[in-house]
Parts: sequence; structure tokens; C-alpha cells
Amino acid sequence: MPRYPIIHATRQSNTSSFLHVEQLDLEFSNGERRTYERLKGSGLGAVIIVPILQDDTVLLVREYGAGVDRYELGLPKGRLDRDETVEQGADRELKEEVGYGARKLKILHNLSLSPSYMTHMAHVVLAQDLYPERLEGDEPEPLEVVPWKLADLHTLVARGDVTEGRSIAALFLAREYLAGRLQLS
Repeated sequence: MPRYPIIHATRQSNTSSFLHVEQLDLEFSNGERRTYERLKGSGLGAVIIVPILQDDTVLLVREYGAGVDRYELGLPKGRLDRDETVEQGADRELKEEVGYGARKLKILHNLSLSPSYMTHMAHVVLAQDLYPERLEGDEPEPLEVVPWKLADLHTLVARGDVTEGRSIAALFLAREYLAGRLQLS
């Protein structure tokens, strides 16, 4: 297991490179008025990729999560770049984080993180027919790639280092799609 990064200082940020707080003055159908705040992303969207190496093997990555101050095992993910389709962004992130490209990409669903106060959405993309190809990414350290059998998903989600809800939901969506139980509209 890699050593945790050192936190040298913490401070409030009035500006962020990708989030800002937006206030909404709302009036509901019963006349009640409230001011809500939400985190609004400034990016172009995000992708979370379910890379299938073989019939039943998904590739996960172990990455440091500053929000929880520990290493988490989850799916590769990232923000879309300008003028990039969802499929192009998923393929790029896959090459950067896992070292594979995909010949077959399928958008399964969109997931919100916390719709009560965040506008952020992530496209869940199933990546199949993988081939080795690596692009330089923006991660501060190499990511460990961990193969996992989808048939053992129940043991994966019981682990203490697998807590990111989008990864868990995306894995279940992919498993159900691959089994023919998830019909896409």
C-alpha cells in the first residue's frame, strides 16, 4: 500500500478551478420561499469507465482520495476535455489511468453525485475489446490497476476501501447490462 500524502495546511477556498457555489432563490408551488445553495461544476461533464478485460474481469484502480484521506479502490474516471465526446473522453481516461484503449464503448447511464446540492453528472461508459495503450495522465503518482471478477462484486463492495458510490453503482449497472437484465432506452 502506498504511503499517504502529507497534509501541510488546510484553508477555505473562495475560488476553485472546477467548482463554485451558486445561490438559488426559489418559490415552491405552495408559495413557500427558500434560498438554496448548490455546487456548480465549471467543467464539461465527467466519465466513469467500467473496463472489461475479459468476459467477467473488470479493471479497477487504487487512487488516493483527498476527501477521505485514504486510498480507495474504484473505477477509472475523469473530466471531459473541450470538444471531446463522452466516448473520446472515456477512451482517453482509460489510456491515462489503466493503460488500455477500448475498441467498443457503450454509454450505459448518467449518475448524479448528490442532486440535492450538486449539478455534477457522470456518464457511465462500458469499455470492451481492450488493447494495451498508455497516455500520459495528470495523476501525481502511478495508479495501481487491480483486476476483479464481476461475479465477485459482492465481496468487492464489502471492502473498507471501496466506498465511492458512483463506482459501486456503475459496476452493478455494467453487470446487469452484460447479463441482459438492463434494457437501455
